Amino acid sequence: MSSVIHIGQRAIGANHAPFIIAEMSGNHNQSLERALEIVDAAAVAGAHALKLQTYTADTITLNVRNKYFLKKKKKSLWDGSNLHDLYQKAYTPWEWHQPIMERAQQHGMVCFSSPFDETAVDFLESLNVPAYKIASFENNHLPLIEKVAKTGKPMIISTGMATISEIEEAVKTARNAGCKDLILLKCTSTYPALPTNTNVLTIPHLKQMFDCQIGLSDHTMGVGVSVAAVAHGATVIEKHFTLNRADGGVDSAFSLEPNELKSLVVETERAWQSLGQVSYGPTEAEKKSLMFRRSVYFAEDIQAGEVLTAKNLRVVRPGFGLHPRFYQSLLGKKARSYIEKGTPASWELIE
Repeated sequence: MSSVIHIGQRAIGANHAPFIIAEMSGNHNQSLERALEIVDAAAVAGAHALKLQTYTADTITLNVRNKYFLKKKKKSLWDGSNLHDLYQKAYTPWEWHQPIMERAQQHGMVCFSSPFDETAVDFLESLNVPAYKIASFENNHLPLIEKVAKTGKPMIISTGMATISEIEEAVKTARNAGCKDLILLKCTSTYPALPTNTNVLTIPHLKQMFDCQIGLSDHTMGVGVSVAAVAHGATVIEKHFTLNRADGGVDSAFSLEPNELKSLVVETERAWQSLGQVSYGPTEAEKKSLMFRRSVYFAEDIQAGEVLTAKNLRVVRPGFGLHPRFYQSLLGKKARSYIEKGTPASWELIE
């Protein structure tokens, strides 16, 4: 496994802050001006990468109007849509790719795409994209995976709907074709997805099984699931992004808005920073707080020879006296000399 993968100038790995990908998808609503505004907003929010989708309606499906090409899934955002019509509405015109990528580059952001067929790979190679992403619905498209892998560029594969054997087949295909830098994304292919269906505990299992970096393609609302994913070892987070959900669009309902994306960047980095290592005892930063722990103090003025009791001996803050473990053994002993109230207990003061 590559401990560090570079996409553009960005290092990705366990020792680096999570790589945050803002997925534009069809949220440009067929406006190049809006697409460029999305790039600008993603950059301001702190995203490290912007991702496109490269297809046309004709490269992703057939222009056929029968029951097989009709979205009929209950409670889907796209109920009743003909597949060809839906993709015609959602696709990003190929002539937009270069200006979008140039705008991202101006912001210092990485920009790459998901190709949905072999012609898209050829097109993206002409633009010299730094990486590729295979969408969940294409993770069984082995010829596409093979073609992408042969470019030798870093490859991200979403695992939505895939069984272990299907993931293994995709990974084997990629590696046999030359892929050296592979990242798998845990994904739940429902839109929006529910936290209860996300199963982020799969992340460390995927890492163990396939010996590669793991991330999350997150279609839930908010940022909580992504933060949890980072806590379980995710090094990459992908989220759909729009300027304003109220503007509408094919994917807007489950997309983050700018302030939410900013929160995602901040909170996932905090989660990553908190991971640290297995640690017990005071950290270096905590050592100065040790003085404020509990310890044994004399709670009254005590005369020489006076017996120590629960009334004149207490466990209190701060921590300059004897450890509280000695409290019971001190009771019943006598003071060696006069002791002023508020003196920390020490063996030298006790007979």
